[in-house]
Amino acid sequence: MSSPLKAKHQRLVLVLIALVALIGAGLLAAWSLRNQASFFYLPTQMQDDPPALDRAVRLGGMVETGSIKTAADGVTVRFVVGDGKARIPVEFKGIVPDLFKENSGVVAEGKRRADGTFVADNLLAKHDEKYVPREMKDMTEAQARQAVEKTE
Repeated sequence: MSSPLKAKHQRLVLVLIALVALIGAGLLAAWSLRNQASFFYLPTQMQDDPPALDRAVRLGGMVETGSIKTAADGVTVRFVVGDGKARIPVEFKGIVPDLFKENSGVVAEGKRRADGTFVADNLLAKHDEKYVPREMKDMTEAQARQAVEKTE
């Protein structure tokens, strides 16, 4: 005649099973998300230690002066992103953001091609911190302060 486990031992076994299941779920989630993370690279980092060709990453830097070229199809835009130390050619097919221009910050989301060109699926243009709305452009600082106070 075999004796069943005591209640204290049953609880201990259940706690151990729950702990193993929780750790297993955490490891499974981490493993499945590892390729979903989009890492951020500066041009120097991408040049020194390039990501795998099939890995989706973000490339951030400044659009270099004179580098924006629009292809004959009117949709493909080629430009160079630099950080003062390295330069990465970028190709994007689509409508560029309104704030996208030379000497401005940009974050390109996409993948690196074997020839070193970064093929972007999405562009995020950054505006400078000195942004002023069109309506307030010609106002003095005191007039702008008054206009802001009126809206509060």
